[in-house]
Amino acid sequence: MKVIVNVDENCIEEQVIINCHELNENIINIRKTISAMENQSLKIELKQGEKEFYIDVGEILFFETDNNQVMAHTANEIFLTGSKLYELEKILPWYFSRISKSAILNVKKVYAITRNLTASSLIEFEGTPKHVYVSRAYYKPLKEKLEEMRNM
Repeated sequence: MKVIVNVDENCIEEQVIINCHELNENIINIRKTISAMENQSLKIELKQGEKEFYIDVGEILFFETDNNQVMAHTANEIFLTGSKLYELEKILPWYFSRISKSAILNVKKVYAITRNLTASSLIEFEGTPKHVYVSRAYYKPLKEKLEEMRNM
């Protein structure tokens, strides 16, 4: 295996690209290791009233917009962020996915999807009554990401 590191002063976000002829155990282990490293340190600043919280992004179920505010939902709470969804998309780990114009989902937290062929499909989370909808346009990319995670 050859490892190549390119240093680019104009690079905004680091990324690792793996080129392989097949998805084998070594590649899966490399991806898990990188993901574990990424998950260890990423906390996001969120607010409830005047109080600031630093929450591990892995605890967040989804982000959604409502009345020009972006809210982060955990299993038990709702926080406000100072970021727009497009800004969050740039900084969130690979396991977050846009599911509509107004929501981003933590794919690792998906428990069930109730498919609706003519409208948005319902996404549920384990251990909480919270739910969110994936629009038809974003359903296929979400399913691909779920399949990718299943193969890890």
